[in-house]
Amino acid sequence: MTVTTSSDLSAIISELKRALGDEYVMTEYHQRAIRTASASPFGLHLWQDLLPDVVVMPASTEEVVAVVKAANKYGVPIVPRASGAGLADGAQPMKRGIVVDIKRMCEILEIDDADMTVTVQPGINMQELNKVLRPLNLFFPDDPASYPVNTLGGRIGCSGWSLIGSGYGHLPNLVCSMEVVTPTGEVIRVGEGGGRKIRKSSVGYRIKDLFIGHQGTLGITTEVTLDLAPRPEAELPVFFATRTWEEAHQILYGFNHSGIRSIAGMFAFDEWKVDFLRRDDEAWIPLPEWTKSAVAVCLYGTNEEVEGVKQRVFDIGESAGGVYMGREVSEGDWASRHDRYHLAYHGRNKTKDKIKLMSWSCEDASITWSQLTDVRLEWHQIIADLIDKHPEHFDDWGMFADIGNPFRAWGDYLTEIDIGVNEQEMTPEIWADWIEAKKAIARVSVAHGGSISMAHGGTREGEVDVSCYEELAEGQFELMKRIKRMLDPNNIMNPGKYNLDDAYTEEAQA
Repeated sequence: MTVTTSSDLSAIISELKRALGDEYVMTEYHQRAIRTASASPFGLHLWQDLLPDVVVMPASTEEVVAVVKAANKYGVPIVPRASGAGLADGAQPMKRGIVVDIKRMCEILEIDDADMTVTVQPGINMQELNKVLRPLNLFFPDDPASYPVNTLGGRIGCSGWSLIGSGYGHLPNLVCSMEVVTPTGEVIRVGEGGGRKIRKSSVGYRIKDLFIGHQGTLGITTEVTLDLAPRPEAELPVFFATRTWEEAHQILYGFNHSGIRSIAGMFAFDEWKVDFLRRDDEAWIPLPEWTKSAVAVCLYGTNEEVEGVKQRVFDIGESAGGVYMGREVSEGDWASRHDRYHLAYHGRNKTKDKIKLMSWSCEDASITWSQLTDVRLEWHQIIADLIDKHPEHFDDWGMFADIGNPFRAWGDYLTEIDIGVNEQEMTPEIWADWIEAKKAIARVSVAHGGSISMAHGGTREGEVDVSCYEELAEGQFELMKRIKRMLDPNNIMNPGKYNLDDAYTEEAQA
């Protein structure tokens, strides 16, 4: 990738306006600034370094192709961006250039209720899609915490995880096929074999998976065919309070080994998480003072399936020390699962008992059940040391573990420690200490045989080096670099992400 000159930039802006129209090629400061960061904590002292040069909003595959070809012609970077709800900096323009905002591409192209698929553009919001599907008694069962605000393209870019993935699969399991514009402007369709609506094929390599979770480094999705599901007849959330984390951990074990297939989602809070929720005036659901941890499980299915297994769910939870908190608390907590994206604005500082405006950092590792307790303690110690050093800048918001295995309620857990970060009073020195803490958290995950990220992608500063050079050390990162160089010879697509610039440095040195 060449360095963009002012004359190159002026020329490409003119070309983009001819292709998309003046209205959808934006160079105003505020339009560029609001697309510099995403929901992940951001060092405000870095803002100017990451400001894109221009923002475009294409409406079709043809317009995306025009943008990509122009970028290659002038050597200008491209960064695909959906709603900016991501927590791994995938949409952050590390090399400035063009941000391709896909939110205009939000059309439903086809609903096939017979074969239970829907074909859409990537800018569509999950909540809006399901409003349209509801009268057909169908739904798209991708259910992240950010459900009301995210868009499909962003979910594809980060290989998103779903709260009900144990019952219905996660985003990668729900994509039948996609149309993708590659980094050189070629339009390809990837899926299970050649059929647009086929869920399983043995023909060819699993190319589709290459274009899920690439964080915008391998192309821009412009059309997606999705798998749908019948809306469940019955939904039963059950919330158990426990006196210790060990009891909660044992309840998870019981459900892991139960073989209950109607479990759509399951999670546990630890003591730090319960303490944080008690400090939040809006999010807390009242629980007895003795409550230190909690487990929630939610069943989805037919009336017969849910009713038939309900008693066994209560037996497993109560036999390990859990206390059922009743229908109101159980249904209220499950219903609020999408509301917690706002918590950064309500977290009451633990030491000062005052409201402290902080953003939410979520370190979302994939950890096996047997390693949860050790990982939890090591993580909290890392954050305790950071808070001791910078008490006004960080806060421990606790850990929770969500079952992560698609289509089955056993296996790995999305194990998340949530950390409050005071962005507005950040300094380069404090930011450097934060990055070191993130590295330490990531290394704990790898040391315990886990993955740095189940839900968002290990691409943020700090964790990305551990992702590439430690977690993916046994040949995977080397193969990623070869694939990147092959598909993106000019290093146009989201350069700098996942340390993939290494591929071009090595090529130049060869």
